[in-house]
Amino acid sequence: MKRQCIKIPKKKGESARRVLLDFEILDNSVKIGSDETFLYLPLSREPLSHELADLPEEAELAEFDFEPQERKPTHGDLLGFNPAYELIGDIALLEDPDLDSQKALKIAAALLRTQPNIKTVVKPLTPVIGEFRIREFEVIAGERRTETVHREYGCRYKVDLSRAYFTPRLSTERSRILSRVQEGDTVVDMFAGVGPYSILLAKSKKPSKVIAIDKNPDAVHYLKENISLNSVKNIEAIEGDAREEAKRFAGTADHVIMNLPHSAHEFLDSAVLLTKPGGVIYYYGITPEADLFESSVGFIRKAAENAGRKIEILEKRVVRSYAPYQYNICIEARVI
Repeated sequence: MKRQCIKIPKKKGESARRVLLDFEILDNSVKIGSDETFLYLPLSREPLSHELADLPEEAELAEFDFEPQERKPTHGDLLGFNPAYELIGDIALLEDPDLDSQKALKIAAALLRTQPNIKTVVKPLTPVIGEFRIREFEVIAGERRTETVHREYGCRYKVDLSRAYFTPRLSTERSRILSRVQEGDTVVDMFAGVGPYSILLAKSKKPSKVIAIDKNPDAVHYLKENISLNSVKNIEAIEGDAREEAKRFAGTADHVIMNLPHSAHEFLDSAVLLTKPGGVIYYYGITPEADLFESSVGFIRKAAENAGRKIEILEKRVVRSYAPYQYNICIEARVI
């Protein structure tokens, strides 16, 4: 089967393979290819520019006809169905909070048996609650912990799921925002959490500065650990209320990220205050199917008018389904 791959001289193959493993983009569903001179390392997705930069200089993108790996039984084979779960680092988070104990144990056993990368299986006991956006969990099987290190686009995020909110389901969205940022820009991440937006942007070395704010002291603790873990310098971690911090950085931001989808509308006045003329706000919301964008655009426009400014809507999109008839949306608005 034809796949995109990294073509690399054999003597450099192992170092390239390790880079792809670190970025989690080596496709293990097929066998690594070779000829007399080169290795062909299959990719699970197209690498980002900073990921390609970490490969040996001899590496190049190519295509190759790969042979499939021998298929091993999956957890779906053992269970007879595919359970819904989210993988964060080496923790599998079962997504159905109403699972009874017996079924949860059965799922956990199948996951631990078939996926060596999973060390712990948990299920949520509460939805995301409180101003710090956290959940309570029950460890179903495996190691008794809720702390892990999650890898994404070559970045590492240490997080305790019971102390700070994190989801890998916005990884594509984070990559999309990265593509919008230009060299020398200033970014303000109003609700940074443990840093998945801020650190990816800072590590790309595009922005001159990333200001990462969060009110949750535990989230900021992990944010600071992750800044060190990823060796990024152009980022400032701030524990504080985004409304108050906006006064300090008024008019400085080329990009303002508002990833607080249940209540971001309450902070729009501060987001407009942060944004320099021509800067862009990335507004995330949870909206009903019958009103995906209209009300949210109205909130953004009203906040701009309150400051004597106008907006230009650059893009409106559905990020993911959140609940029946409810969606996580993003609106990109330029503030003039």
